[in-house]
Amino acid sequence: MRNSTISIILLYFSTGLSAQIPNLPTGPSASTSPIQNYSEISFRNNSTSKNTVSIPSVNNSSRKSEIERRNWEMQQNDFKIVEKENREKEQKQFEQKVNNLEISGYNLPSLSANSGTNFYYDALSQLNNLDQSNYSLAEANFIVENAYSERKLHYSNFKANISKIASQVLQKMKSGKVTPVDNTLKNIALFKHFSKNYKYDFDDFMGKKEWNKMFVSKLLKTGKGQCHSMPLLYLMVAESIGADASLAMAPNHTYIRFKDDDNQWENIELTNGILSTNAMILESGYIGSEALLNDVYMNSLSKKQLMSLLYADLANGYIHKYGMDEFVGKALDKSLELYPNNMYANLLKSMYQQARFEYVAAELGIQNVENPAELENIKYFPKGLELLKETKMQFNNIDQLGFKFMPDGAYSEWLSNMNREANKQRSEELAEKIRLTNLEKQRKKKEEEQKKLKEERRKAKEKKREEEKNKPKPLLT
Repeated sequence: MRNSTISIILLYFSTGLSAQIPNLPTGPSASTSPIQNYSEISFRNNSTSKNTVSIPSVNNSSRKSEIERRNWEMQQNDFKIVEKENREKEQKQFEQKVNNLEISGYNLPSLSANSGTNFYYDALSQLNNLDQSNYSLAEANFIVENAYSERKLHYSNFKANISKIASQVLQKMKSGKVTPVDNTLKNIALFKHFSKNYKYDFDDFMGKKEWNKMFVSKLLKTGKGQCHSMPLLYLMVAESIGADASLAMAPNHTYIRFKDDDNQWENIELTNGILSTNAMILESGYIGSEALLNDVYMNSLSKKQLMSLLYADLANGYIHKYGMDEFVGKALDKSLELYPNNMYANLLKSMYQQARFEYVAAELGIQNVENPAELENIKYFPKGLELLKETKMQFNNIDQLGFKFMPDGAYSEWLSNMNREANKQRSEELAEKIRLTNLEKQRKKKEEEQKKLKEERRKAKEKKREEEKNKPKPLLT
């Protein structure tokens, strides 16, 4: 199960961030030895001097043989020395790698020296300083996006754009003579505004090429977004006009939920501008019973759980821009502390754990972690073995939460199916029905209030008449 799940995770995020496994150095071969090959040296004296002593040929042959033997022994000895030196060098390098792993806590190499990573550490600190259950979504999300943008965005402009949208929605409600105190009508007004003014961006809708395509700041600038940025902007405007709404998750997807006046949940699908039903969301086929039981999908997120998603977004932006290191682990640990069943954060954590373990294994001389015989050597390194267990536990965790891999093609097909004409017509009818129902409720409520006020006035007049009637008459003198 683990092997297939690892492949799934890498496809799911398409980041290409698997750990590079270095090759350990090998000793030089005999053909490239720097030691002089003495067997090739000629020891014959070619001088034709008349003083040269003549030696019988048999003795010359024996002497040459002895020299060659000694040369061979010297050469073999040199090879042994080189081999020993290489072994010692490799051993020292290996010991240094293990020592470095100990110092780092068996983490991936830090990328904190890279330009711009400091913005991410600052953003993590800023999120930590917010009240995790009571914060401005606009502020928290801006912190995340501004880290990726290296603080080139301006919060005043960001907030002004949100306030402008809020004013437009309230003005539309006022012109339609709709009271801005009814939560259902405020959400319907928001839904209509988004359906009219924002379009789905089909280009790189997962942010694989450019992660900032997922940003609310990009949506505000272009009027185009997807299931990540559009629901977040909706919630920011909802905060501004005092509308109650929540974020909900589905595989590869987020959408809006709100409660109507009958205390029933309604689903708003902003990517295609419809009010969807639970049945439409389940049509994807990638939501299992385990995920529903674990409140992973189709569950209205609290402010704390929503903050968990922002920490995961912070980690994901860092991965896209710089890669994997201990920062990713810190951000994801905080995310899962707030919302342990956050599937998005758990998938990123699985990916991070895999990259971390493969790097550590390679440093310990295990080049292929998929080879059971080679992986067996991890038992000689207690901390490496502990990391392997942690990695397996993380992959088991996403299985138990009910993860099912959803290909991009299946996601696009699901969105397209939801956008069928029949669903759009049903959505329009539902929106109109909700609007008219709430207007009728408002009318009746207003009538009741007027009736009550009229009755209170009648009683006040009657009481006054009684008081006048019972008022003692002045005595005549």
